[in-house]
Amino acid sequence: MESSFRYPELEELISGRKVAMAVSGGADSLLSMVLLKESGADVIAVHGCFLGQEKAQTAVKGLEKRCAELKVKLYVYDLTKVFDELVVEPFVQEYLKGNTPNPCALCNPEIKFGVLYNAIQELGVEVLGTGHYVRIGEHPRFGLVLVRGADMGKDQSYFLSLVPKEALLKAVFPLGTHSKDLTYAELAKRSVDIPLPNESQEICFVPDDDYRQFLIERNVKLSGPGRVLLTDGTEVGKHNGLWRYTQGQRKGLGIAWKAPLYVLDKDLKYNVLTVGTRDELDASGCFADRFNFLIEFEKWPETVFIQTRYRQRSKPAKARLENSKIYFDFIESHSRPTPGQIVAVYTEDGVVLGGGIIIDQC
Repeated sequence: MESSFRYPELEELISGRKVAMAVSGGADSLLSMVLLKESGADVIAVHGCFLGQEKAQTAVKGLEKRCAELKVKLYVYDLTKVFDELVVEPFVQEYLKGNTPNPCALCNPEIKFGVLYNAIQELGVEVLGTGHYVRIGEHPRFGLVLVRGADMGKDQSYFLSLVPKEALLKAVFPLGTHSKDLTYAELAKRSVDIPLPNESQEICFVPDDDYRQFLIERNVKLSGPGRVLLTDGTEVGKHNGLWRYTQGQRKGLGIAWKAPLYVLDKDLKYNVLTVGTRDELDASGCFADRFNFLIEFEKWPETVFIQTRYRQRSKPAKARLENSKIYFDFIESHSRPTPGQIVAVYTEDGVVLGGGIIIDQC
């Protein structure tokens, strides 16, 4: 369902504004910078280095060449230390608490719309451009709002739901109305080479997406083996450390049983992993804290649509605010949300109402 709100053209969003484009070296941010330039923006480029030295050097060298060709001044910031403090270390600590964190959703408010956003203000620039597939729309009731990207297969609003509203409304998203399928073709048509042509891995700072090995190499105190129980208390095996498992996980349990088993809960106090069948995996609701309201709670519709994982269809729920926590009562079947993950909240027509950190099911 698409409401009657309007999507301003890129030229309208940047009119009279100097824009700092956050460029990673990948295709999305590079095409965004090209589109800004073609739309007449007074644009500079900003790049934060926080990954391995070899990859950082490749990105910076390629961006220097691309920016020179486009006549865009490039500013490079070493964010290695602050990225470790604000993104990597919280990621590690959440696993030690038994949660499954989402570092990408945390990186946006802390780094892109935090450290980098503050840096561009020191340059006299207030508007930040990014390569996210999301849109800014004018809603008849809410005013300027963050909306899902036109390409629903690539929509990244879930990852921006924790970014404060004041920062989002001083941002532009040139790819919001574009399809991801056309990104590489558009750059090729303009003969623009991509410094880092490969798609980003799931967690950029975790080699080969192996978070378990990453935690081991981080030299932190990790929990050891313990019992695996069914919900009725029957012991069905041993686990290799609770930090190795996440709610909803099926593969890698190493338990032979008459029906497929899934991870339901983790009890850190007694070092117990609880598993159960697919029927036991469903939840009736969840609650979240550290909530970022993009629309005041009083203005939320009676039925909202929540997304508790990135690759998930949003589902209807009723929301209630109690003691700074948001409780969601699911209207239809919903798999058990994972503590530490993000819950993003939408209207039926894709307006992002806000986001928070899942504490548990309810």
